[in-house]
Amino acid sequence: MDWLAEPLAMGYMQRALIGALLVVLTTSLVGTWVVLRGLSFMGDALAHGVLPGIALGVLLGFNVTFGALVSALIMVVGINLVHRYSRLGEDTAIGLLFVGMLALGVVIISRTTSYSGSLTGILFGDALGMSTGDLWLIGAVAAVTVTASVVLYRPFLVLSYNEQKAEMLGLNPRIANFAMLTLVTMAVVASFQTVGTLLVFGLLIAPPATAALLSQRVPTLMGFAIIFGVVAVTGGLMISYYADTAASATMSGLAVAMFFTVMAITAVFRTRRVG
Repeated sequence: MDWLAEPLAMGYMQRALIGALLVVLTTSLVGTWVVLRGLSFMGDALAHGVLPGIALGVLLGFNVTFGALVSALIMVVGINLVHRYSRLGEDTAIGLLFVGMLALGVVIISRTTSYSGSLTGILFGDALGMSTGDLWLIGAVAAVTVTASVVLYRPFLVLSYNEQKAEMLGLNPRIANFAMLTLVTMAVVASFQTVGTLLVFGLLIAPPATAALLSQRVPTLMGFAIIFGVVAVTGGLMISYYADTAASATMSGLAVAMFFTVMAITAVFRTRRVG
C-alpha cells in the first residue's frame, strides 16, 4: 500500500483529498436534484456564470468567493427576469446569460497582467493549492447542503417529479425551486477552487447520472452518487500524482469515464436479459 501512502504523506495532497471529498458530498447531493429535475443546463450555466465575479476579485483584490457568489446570484435573477418579461423560454434565457457572463468574465480577466495564469486557475481550478480556509468554506457549504437535503427532502422530491402536485400539496414550489437553485449556486461557488468553473460541472452531474443508471430511489441514488464521486476524486488524485496530469481535470474526467463504463456494463446486462 506504499503507492497510496506516498502521495498522502504530503500536506498539500491531504488537503486536496479532504477538500475534494467535501466537494463530492455537496455536488452529489445537489447534483441528484439537478439530474432529477433536468437542470443540467442551468448547472452548467451557473458554473460559467461565476466567472465575472471571480475575475473582478482577481483584478481588484477582493475575496473571489464573495465575487463568485454575487455573480451567480445576478445570473439567477437575470434568467428569471428574461423569462418573466419576454416571450422567450427559460432555456433561451439561460443560454443568453451563459454566453454573456462567460464573455464578460474573460474580458475582465484579460485586463490583468497575468491573463493566462489567472484564466487557467479560474477555469480549471487548483486542487493542490487548497488552503485550510478553503477547507472550512467547503465544509460549511457541505454541512448546509446536508441539512437542507434532509429538511427540504419532501418539497424537493415532489417538485422534481410534479410541480403542479407540489403546489396542490401546499409545498410552495417557487420557494422550493429557489432553495434548490441556491444550493446549486453554493455548490458551484464552493467547488470552483478545487476543480475550476469549467470542470465543476463534471462532479455536479457525472456521479448522480451514473447512480441514476443503477437506481431510481432518491436516497439510494444519493448514496451511489457519493460513492462514485469518492472513487472519482480519490482515483483522480492518485492518477494525477503518478501520471503527472492536472489533478482537477483528472478527477472530473474520471467521473465522466465512470458514467460511460457503468452505462456500457448495464447495457450488456440488459441485452443478455432480453436475449
